[in-house]
Parts: sequence; structure tokens; C-alpha cells
Amino acid sequence: MNPKRILVVGAGHVGLYAALRLSKKLSSREAEVIVVDPQPHMTYQPFLPEASAGNISPRHAVVPLRRELRKCTVVAGTVTRIDHDRMTAVVQPISGPAREIPYDHVVVAPGSVSRTLPIPGLHEHGIGFKTIGEAIYLRNHVLDRLDVAASTTDPAVRSRALTFTFVGGGYAGIEALAEMEDMARDALRYYPELKPEEMRWVLVEATQRVLPEVDRDMGAYTVQQLMKRDMDIRLDTRLESCVDGVVKLSDGDSFPSDTIVWTAGVKPSPMLDATDFPRDERRRVTCRPTLQIVDGDRVIEGAWSAGDCAAVPDLTKEPGNFCSPSAQHAVRQAARMADNIANVIRGREPVDYKHKHAGSVASLGLHKGVAQVYGIKMTGWPAWFMHRTYHMSRIPSFNRKVRVVVDWTLAFFLKREVVALGQLHDPREEFAEASAPPVAARV
Repeated sequence: MNPKRILVVGAGHVGLYAALRLSKKLSSREAEVIVVDPQPHMTYQPFLPEASAGNISPRHAVVPLRRELRKCTVVAGTVTRIDHDRMTAVVQPISGPAREIPYDHVVVAPGSVSRTLPIPGLHEHGIGFKTIGEAIYLRNHVLDRLDVAASTTDPAVRSRALTFTFVGGGYAGIEALAEMEDMARDALRYYPELKPEEMRWVLVEATQRVLPEVDRDMGAYTVQQLMKRDMDIRLDTRLESCVDGVVKLSDGDSFPSDTIVWTAGVKPSPMLDATDFPRDERRRVTCRPTLQIVDGDRVIEGAWSAGDCAAVPDLTKEPGNFCSPSAQHAVRQAARMADNIANVIRGREPVDYKHKHAGSVASLGLHKGVAQVYGIKMTGWPAWFMHRTYHMSRIPSFNRKVRVVVDWTLAFFLKREVVALGQLHDPREEFAEASAPPVAARV
């Protein structure tokens, strides 16, 4: 029997876990697994706030693909087209000409991207918070703004530099806001020119609550805790413009801000537009509970999807509900999908994915958190400890688990690093200036 070729598009939570499980469950005689992703690593997104705040090394929030997927073929590139009628995908490598890869099964898991709105000035001044690069940039930017504020004598420049605006009150926005404020407040011990009350941290949320994944009382607790830290929480408020860095809100308020972080939701990857798979009204790939892609009631043989880009029915709720775009579902769907692909290859029937959402945990800074797990609600230190314990157990590989625990352990004894490495974002600038040819003197 010739081995089946399984093409995994994307190496996020779904792609990495599915490929890893497939490579363990299927022998080389049964299947060949090919993983295509432009990045050489998988980013464990729940650790982005901790990496941005300096609690863990940014390298420890990512998992190298080639180290983990040793039984798989890893292709560094982008899938630019999937033609399932021909069972082929067009892949554009990092360098060189595009090539076609035929397959027997395809796992469509490109994940999601930031969902933005046509707000004037957002494209020019907004900062995302979905990749490790964005997390590192935000950390360097915030610390750089402290340097600007400490060195200027202009009150307007100082006020603008010390105003930090976050748009979106979901988990990403709340954790990013809380961790960055915690880091900046800690850093002020080295800035005698600045006072904590000079910093202004603003959260803009379009709905009337934060953390929609937990009960309202837990969301209200989170707001109360942030307000106790003198944060400016604007609920039922929209960002209408940020042209020239001047934030204008729907409640009529406006103020200049050098830092505008956009965390207001995600949408399926635009890569799906280059496929011939059916989509729903939210542009997600339509799936059965078995994680097979479907067109109406017809199963598309050999096509599978899961995670943020897939509309997977939630069998624990009333018909018409779909699984939320969370890492909790993505990891479990990946395992179920890998098992189902193995079942089909071996002539067995696939099994429905069914998992009741266990709950959610969120960090609100060092030793502060909120958690709601299996109906049990916790706040403060216990919730923060549960947040760390859960995500340490979820990040792939023993190597990364150990490195993260070591980072946390050292943080108990050593002070937090508060140095900005802004040159990382344009490392050739100084050399380019030094190596530029001299300008001929005018006669």
C-alpha cells in the first residue's frame, strides 16, 4: 500500500498538534505528513502578554517546528492556492519558484488574523497583538515611551507619550493591558523623573462588558480591579478615529496617544479566499462535528479543518451553536481530527468532536487574575496561579515547559528586565548610515 500524503496548511495550535499526533499514530508506510507554514515556529498565543511584559523570554513562547515535527516534512512557505478537485495545493516557498504539492488529505488550518475596521488613522498608528513580533514590539515601544517622557521638558509630549490606549475588552485586550501596565509601573522605579499617576491607561470596549467568555459578575470584578489601578475603562464606547495619533471616541472625548493597541477580535485567515471550500456568512470553512469539511450535507472527502477558521458545530449546546475560537477547542479538535484521519485511512468511521468548554482563566498582572473553571470562580492569587499552571501544561514540548518554569522561578529572585531593544526592529539603520557614500561637497 502506498502511503497517503497528508498536507497540513498552517502550524498554529491546530496544525502543530494535528501533525504531531498524526506522525505518532501513523507509520511511514501508512502516511506522509507535510506541514506548510511561513514561520519556522508555532506561537503559543496565551503567553504573548507574559512575553511582552518580560515575565518569560519571547523565545520560550514559541515552539520550533523542525524540533517537534521530526517525523514530518516541514516546508517554509505560504499556500497560495488549494484546488481540491485536483487534490493539489500551490506553495510559494520563502525563496524560489512556486510548486504544486499533491495530497490525499488536506488539513486546512491557517488560523485567524486581526479583525480590523475602516477607522481613520488605525492603519498608520495601530499596533496588533497576535504575533510574537508584535508582542516584542509593544514591549519595546512602551519602554521607549517612558524614556521619551522622562527626557522631555514639554508637558504635551510627556502626556502623549504616557497615554496608552487599548481597543478591545476580550482576553487578549485585558491581559495585554493589565500586564503592560504592571510592567510599566514596575519600570518607573528607575525613572525618578516620572510619577505613576502621570501614566494614563485607557481601555475602549464597544459593548457593555469585558471578558464575554465568563459570567457578568467576573467581568465586573475585572473592571473594578482595573479601575483600582487608576485605569480609564470606557465601556459601550467605540474608537472613531486616531488620525495623527489623536484618539477620538464615540462618547465625544479625544486625546493624543502614542500607543494604540488593537485587540478587537479576529477573523478567518484571508488565505481561505484562495481555496474552493464552502464558507459560512462569517467566512469560516463549514464543517461537520467530525471535522470534515462539508458543502451543505455533502462531505468533501479528504478535506478537514478546525480552529479559528472553521465553523464546527458545538454538540454540547443547542443546534445552531458553534465552537468558540479558543485555544482550548483548537487543541482538542486537532487531536480528534488527527484520530479521525487515521480512522479513515485505516477504513474506520470518523468520530464526532464533543467537548464542553471547561472555562477560562486570565492574568491581570503579576499575582493577579480571574478564573471560571467548571463553574468554580476564583480571583486574585489563586486565579493567577491556575492561569499559569494551565498554560504551562498546555504549551507543547517538555523543553518549553521547563524553560517557562525556569523563567518564572528566576523572576521570584531577580528583578524584571525593563530594557528596550528598539534596534531589533530596524537593525541595519546604524550600519546603513555609517556605510553610506559621502555626499560630494558643493563648489
